Amino acid sequence: MECSFGITGKDYVLLCSDMAAGRSIVRMKSDENKIKTLGPHLAMAYGGEPGDTNNFAEFVERNMRLYHIRNHYPLLPEAASAWVRRTLAESIRSKHPYAVNLLLAGYDTTTCKPHLYWIDYLGTKAVVPYAAHGMGVYVSLSTMDKWWFNDMNKREGVEVLKKCLDEVKKRLTVHFNFNCILIDKDGIHKINMDSEDPISEFEASQPKDIQVEVPNPPIDVGVTA
Repeated sequence: MECSFGITGKDYVLLCSDMAAGRSIVRMKSDENKIKTLGPHLAMAYGGEPGDTNNFAEFVERNMRLYHIRNHYPLLPEAASAWVRRTLAESIRSKHPYAVNLLLAGYDTTTCKPHLYWIDYLGTKAVVPYAAHGMGVYVSLSTMDKWWFNDMNKREGVEVLKKCLDEVKKRLTVHFNFNCILIDKDGIHKINMDSEDPISEFEASQPKDIQVEVPNPPIDVGVTA
């Protein structure tokens, strides 16, 4: 029972995931963070088998951080998606495959464009303007098809995401709490979807906005072969 969404806009990406952790019909906790920050402008929402998801998310985050340390700049979204897809494709052909589905979102600071990638446990990757994983797929894709359009501003993107969350609340028997972030040129920011106007609250907190903590390795670390 999982649910995650991703929506791109004119100059940002919205990433949202449920916060439930459980087994079968039992919910263990309702504050599990299923969004992993991979860099200053890169994050992923993941779901699947509990042990696999945690291990894979930590594995990806540490490798992204190692790349940042070695090269003195973070991996861009397109290259990061290719590496993640390859890792999953190799794992499915090994003795210990990862049962993980994920949405990889990021902002390319070189081209000033947002990116969203849909990746499943088989290593299938698709570049998409909006996407969903888990139970939310059944009730949200039609909503995104109807209301999403190119070059949406942040307020319009949040409204589409709210419509998706409303559909989940109305049409699914499982109650979810959601964690949402926004990625733009300034970094990764938390968005309170329970607020009546999340964007006004977000803009009012600028420039004192509390950003999501991201890996920040020292750039003066020298690594020798």
